[in-house]
Amino acid sequence: MSIPKRVADRLSSGLKGFQQILSAQKARDVSEADTVTVIKDVLSNLFGYDKYAELTSEHAIRGSYCDLAVKLDGKLAFLIEVKAIGLELKENHVKQAIDYAANQGCEWVVLTNGIVWRLFHVIFKKPVDKHEVAELDLLQCSMRTESDIEKLYVFTREGFTKSAMADYRDRKDATSRYMLAAIVLNSEPVLGAIRREIRRVSNIAVDDETIVKMFREQVIKREALDGEHAESAARRVNRVSASKKVESSSKVAPEGLTLNPPDQAASATKS
Repeated sequence: MSIPKRVADRLSSGLKGFQQILSAQKARDVSEADTVTVIKDVLSNLFGYDKYAELTSEHAIRGSYCDLAVKLDGKLAFLIEVKAIGLELKENHVKQAIDYAANQGCEWVVLTNGIVWRLFHVIFKKPVDKHEVAELDLLQCSMRTESDIEKLYVFTREGFTKSAMADYRDRKDATSRYMLAAIVLNSEPVLGAIRREIRRVSNIAVDDETIVKMFREQVIKREALDGEHAESAARRVNRVSASKKVESSSKVAPEGLTLNPPDQAASATKS
């Protein structure tokens, strides 16, 4: 993930100062209202949003108001559910904000107590669901750690406008346990490589069905095989595999014709 130097410089210069402020606020166990004030400063001075033009606590949804909303060019970018700085964040804290976001067609929700920032992607289905994309602890993160810098950038204004949230989600999904399990169980090239390696190491021929059965029953944890995320990953792998087959079949020569291999075609051209 490419991070502009000016953004990296702002994060580097601002992080240490906010770590001191947040530590002091936590020690004082300030209220939720005071936490909102600190969060606005973090969003403005560290993450780069315009405090007066792009941050609002007056975003009405179904007659109620969310804690904070970020609007870019007049459009809702994401909602922020705020809890007091001393409160441990839990899954149920974000439910209302997720419902709000779904009602507004907004993909992103942030749950934070000022120190911990949790990013959720809203899944538009019935019932509405969510997927946690990233978690950032401002007191623990360091500009010397690449993964921390990436997470910080995901929450910045510059990152949002460059689709950093979606990119981070996609990269995380690509190496999730669901995707890796789906690739092993549904990809013919992978199964073929495993089958050949078993033959090479043990001199025993094993079919794909046996390999898949062993992976399902004894190798891969059940949580990576069951549920919506696993099904989604399997569908994604199968779609790609199917498209590759179609692409491969389209390159087959029509009946009665023979396609020259590249080296033969090249030599024929030279002659």
